[in-house]
Amino acid sequence: MQNVFTEEALSELLQSSPAVLLLYGGASCGVCQAIKPQLEKLSSEEFPQLVTAYIDCQATAGPLCAARGIFSLPVVQLWFEGQRFAEFARVFSIGDVRAALERPYGLLT
Repeated sequence: MQNVFTEEALSELLQSSPAVLLLYGGASCGVCQAIKPQLEKLSSEEFPQLVTAYIDCQATAGPLCAARGIFSLPVVQLWFEGQRFAEFARVFSIGDVRAALERPYGLLT
């Protein structure tokens, strides 16, 4: 999972990758730290062409998170072809993310 700190880096990532999973989190967010490895495993095992990125809202990426309207953690966004497809905030399961990924990812690959 790559780290993103700036709006420029995020925009480039979303434009250059057909399928992107973004995790907005923080070092002191226990849930964020617990789901990060689970999302990495999901991506590598079931969706290998999915690019995953982590945005630490409690560190240097704070302004990026605020500009994107992220004010509670964790938030997972799914992007396909530069368009936001789904967003999960605060209370969700890895199964919810998997279910949202299956159809558009299948069409993409």
